[in-house]
Amino acid sequence: MSPLLRRTKKKADERVVTLIGKPGCHLCDDAREVVRGVCAETGASFEEKDITRDEELHRAYWEQIPVVLVDGEQHTFWRVDPARLRRALGE
Repeated sequence: MSPLLRRTKKKADERVVTLIGKPGCHLCDDAREVVRGVCAETGASFEEKDITRDEELHRAYWEQIPVVLVDGEQHTFWRVDPARLRRALGE
């Protein structure tokens, strides 16, 4: 396989975990705690996006929130398994 087509494994501190949710969502609050904890352990970056402020995110994810993305790819929704998230981050 061409070296250009191979995926290179990112280090945990280069990874970005995105939580997509909305205010007042208890599942989002639970997911935030798990994601923050795993990111603190692994060194991954954490960002949060509010679907009530982004029409494109709202159309894509409104039935699934909270949604967790790892490096822009959907990892999970509704409930976050910390062990699975650690594995996805390479820990």
